[in-house]
Order: sequence, then C-alpha cells, then structure tokens
Amino acid sequence: MKPIITAFDWVPDFAKGQVRDLRVRWALEEVGQPYDVRYLSQGEQKRPPHRACQPFGQVPTYEEGELTLFESGAIVLHIADRFGGLLPADPAARARAIEWAFAALNTVEPPLMDHAIATLFEGDKHWSKPRLPSVLQRIDERLGELSRRLGDSEWLDGDTFTAGDLLMVAVLRMATEEGLADRYDNLVAYVARGTARPAFQRALADQMAGFTGSPPPEFAAWLEKQSQGEMA
Repeated sequence: MKPIITAFDWVPDFAKGQVRDLRVRWALEEVGQPYDVRYLSQGEQKRPPHRACQPFGQVPTYEEGELTLFESGAIVLHIADRFGGLLPADPAARARAIEWAFAALNTVEPPLMDHAIATLFEGDKHWSKPRLPSVLQRIDERLGELSRRLGDSEWLDGDTFTAGDLLMVAVLRMATEEGLADRYDNLVAYVARGTARPAFQRALADQMAGFTGSPPPEFAAWLEKQSQGEMA
C-alpha cells in the first residue's frame, strides 16, 4: 500500500516550493517509495475531516495503512526508519542524524519563521519593522554557529547525507533564497548540494505540478495588499 500525504492545491506564489509537504515528498523520493497525494483546497485543512488527522489544521499529513502522522519532522523520521536510506545503521551516527533533525526544526527554523512573519505574514503590523533588527540578529547568530560547525564538511556528520541534512537543507532554503545566508559561503554551498540531489528535484517538480487550484475569495484582499507593496 502506497503512503498518502496531504498537500494544498493552491498557495500564493511566495509559498510555492516552501510548503512543508515538500520535505515529506523529498524523503519518500530519497528512499524510493512511491506515494499518493490527497490535495486540499485552502480552508479545507481547517474542517473536521482533516483535523481528525491533523488537530492544528495544517499540512502535511501521512497515512500508511492504519498509521496516520502529522508534523513534517516526525513524518520524515518515520520514513527514514521505515524504509531505510536516511538514517545510518551505526547507533551513534543514527543518533547524531536525529539530533540534527531536531536542531533544524527547533533551533534554526524558528528565527527564520519569525523573519517571514515580520516581513510577510504580518508585515503590515506596526510592530513588524521595529522588531526586524532583532530577528535578523538572531538569524545571523544561528547561521554563524551552524557555519562554524559545518566547516568544510560535505554534510553535517561527514560524507553521509541523512534525514538531518534533508531537514536542515529544507529549512535553510528560506535563508538562502532571501539572501540571509550570503555571508556564509559554506552554508550556501551546502544548500546547493542538497537541492541538486535528484530526489529533491523530483519532489519539487511534483509539488509545483500540484498547484492547480484557485485562490479562495478571502485571500483576494490579502493578495492585493501584497501586490501593492503594502507588506514590507
């Protein structure tokens, strides 16, 4: 039985290629596991049928037989454990890969999401611009620490790509695409290595091909405000 994941059939242009089902698609592509996608229109994720699988009304979810999971990190680690190929066999190396997966989501991603909130999602709020310098400072601190730890290594734990790298690259794409990591050549190169992997390219193409829906009416005013540059 092929796993089934959920994804949106429409998102604003800035979110294309960033919705977190991409992480799950990438993991499945890395391990060579076919999957199906159940597409949701915007708003459908907040309705009871989907909330029965994802109590917070988000995507992705993952269904495999009687197992249903939510949270992209948990799903990626399940895929890595279930199908093999993204977690080393050596117990210590396996533990380090899981450690980096948590670091990506719990340490590196939060300030990057704060930046997205302050510049995009709530960019029209009076507090956004005054808050931005402190957000940028936290991002630079985290990226600097990560850059020093990565050094000249190919991947986070040497020469083996793991689930930790998959999640870290997925998170860092937000920084590299916004120019926030430009000071750190090794991080930019690290993300480029990750996104050049054939499995990532297949996952990204699949996600982009799924955006065939239309924006719901309630998004119209928000999109108009964004297009007019009212959100810094």
